[in-house]
Amino acid sequence: MALEKPSPNESPFTRRTLLAGAATAFVPVSAILPTAQAAPPARALTAEQRKLTEMLVDRILPADELGPGALELGAANYIDVQMAGYLAPQKEAFLAGLAALDAYAKETRGASFANMSADQRDAVLTAITQEGAPQNLRAFFNQARTYTIQGTFGDPHYGGNLGGKGWDIIRYPGPRLATTQEMQKMDRPAQPYRRSAWGNE
Repeated sequence: MALEKPSPNESPFTRRTLLAGAATAFVPVSAILPTAQAAPPARALTAEQRKLTEMLVDRILPADELGPGALELGAANYIDVQMAGYLAPQKEAFLAGLAALDAYAKETRGASFANMSADQRDAVLTAITQEGAPQNLRAFFNQARTYTIQGTFGDPHYGGNLGGKGWDIIRYPGPRLATTQEMQKMDRPAQPYRRSAWGNE
């Protein structure tokens, strides 16, 4: 399903436009990450990089009247943890993109991306997704959006989707190994099962 094109007066970073693509493209992160982490997870980002990441995911999928956004659901934490693990091969490119985004914000708006208001950050992100924007920033935004979706809707084991509440947004009941006949009836919503497929969260 293609994303809806926002109107001229509408920011493209809304839950409605993001979920139009996310709901159909969603693959549980447990299906693509190979092994569990036994020890407390390592972290990849400095405090400054983590703050930039938090402000980025907050505008890619902001909180609204429907519920919490990517920041509240731990997408930045997912990125921080997985850049030290499964996503380590992408770490250098991601950090270069963060730095380029911040430099672009300072050059065009006179302030660090993390220190801007939400509306100012939306304006920067809108600019870098338009035709004619620096190609490296457009590519970075697309990759950051993918990580944000993974961290918001993937298995909580990997550091995001806190409490499994991201699953409620896309009406995914959770990874049950078995269901009863009563639970399979189509005349009622599925009951949430907000636990990791690993069974340890």
